[in-house]
Amino acid sequence: MKTLRLFDTLTRQAREVKPIDGSTLRFYCCGPTVYGPAHIGNFRTFVLQDVFRRMVELGGVATLHVRNITDVDDKTIRDSQAAGKSLLDFTQAWTERFHADCEKLDCFPPHVEPSAVAHIPQQIAMIERLIEAGNAYASDDGSVYFKISSFPEYGKLAHLETQDLDMGRTANSRSNTDEYEKDSVADFVLWKSRRPGDGENFWQSPWGEGRPGWHLECSAMIEEYLGTDFDLHSGGVDLVFPHHENEIAQSRCACGGDFAAHWFHITHLLVDGGKMSKSLGNLYTLDDLADKGHGAMEVRYVLAGGHYRRPLNFTLGSLDDARSALLRIARFDQALADAGAAPAPSFAELVESSAVYELGDLQPAWESLSDDLNTPEALGHVFTAIKGADAKSLDSEAATKWRCALHVILGTLGLTLPNPDTSADESEIPDEVKELAQQRWDAKQAKDWGAADRLRDELAALGWVVKDTKDGYSMERI
Repeated sequence: MKTLRLFDTLTRQAREVKPIDGSTLRFYCCGPTVYGPAHIGNFRTFVLQDVFRRMVELGGVATLHVRNITDVDDKTIRDSQAAGKSLLDFTQAWTERFHADCEKLDCFPPHVEPSAVAHIPQQIAMIERLIEAGNAYASDDGSVYFKISSFPEYGKLAHLETQDLDMGRTANSRSNTDEYEKDSVADFVLWKSRRPGDGENFWQSPWGEGRPGWHLECSAMIEEYLGTDFDLHSGGVDLVFPHHENEIAQSRCACGGDFAAHWFHITHLLVDGGKMSKSLGNLYTLDDLADKGHGAMEVRYVLAGGHYRRPLNFTLGSLDDARSALLRIARFDQALADAGAAPAPSFAELVESSAVYELGDLQPAWESLSDDLNTPEALGHVFTAIKGADAKSLDSEAATKWRCALHVILGTLGLTLPNPDTSADESEIPDEVKELAQQRWDAKQAKDWGAADRLRDELAALGWVVKDTKDGYSMERI
């Protein structure tokens, strides 16, 4: 199998991804803060991390995937108090919702999923080491801060020297919030002294009652499960600074070692060309999209189909395109089965045989995935290969090889195919649906795009999708 090369945020170069110990690729992903439902912007990161893991495993390398749960920070405390619930009950409910959404998207669960609250003793021990080494100090109110001037390499990951930030002028300021302005260089909080708004959410420490700052939890859990040196760290690009910069400073000062050998960051998601926000009504969850008639696999196709280093513009129309693309692949897969192909292998079966499968016409798709995880180019190769193939002319052996190769790529992308027989006969379509579909077509011909979109959503709510053609349209069940 071809070596996987991936862009490294620290060196700004594409580098080979390989395990330090030669056998297991150990990587850490910053997980969700569980104070509400994760939205599709969050899931873009988690889906592409899942594609990365699948790629590594199909390449014949075992993985150790660690992803944390942030169940104590400013937001979880604030919102649990507002909801009148204990922090545990509040965050546990949202954690379960997150797990259910991950399962719908067919994301593998991490091998280890530690929580911040469960690792407060480890965080306190790390703070004690930082104070002893002169990298941290306690303030008069019982909070503890990391002194960034004690770590000369601070800022290398985010390349702060290119942003004209005056380290000397700003480094002596402090930030007591879990998240602060992206262009602020400040001594950051490791332990937050108890405040009246915290309620009963506090723990005992050598510095008094309080709780850890947000940045500390990942460093403590990485040391616990991956040690001082590990293969790769991943998260959204918005975490590069300050969160990941702070992790590096904490961990290297408290633990020694080189920390992460590779940094894999996923770029943000746009919706209809702009930023997601509740006020604009475009901050979609999986349930929101399901209410509009779109399945989780269509969402995964869109999220996985954009290159991870480029902003992805999400639209509801892109989900319609995803449904069509998945159906096209599913019909080709069914044609292979009709030609005598053996049942498609599972992902586990593919991993077991990763050294022996042949990709044939789909080798270019694998090459694209190996080259900086170029998922859109890989999908393009899939459709080019399908277009040039005639499944009906294949014998059973050739059809089986083709089907296996197809499911190597699908397995890497984590895509499950729909039932290919979803086109509806005219007699099966209710009159109400037919009328709405015709109204939508008429609106499109009149270039009344707002009405066309509204009618499309009404059809989706009734369980139908319209597929436009050059001269008309067809109807399919969702």
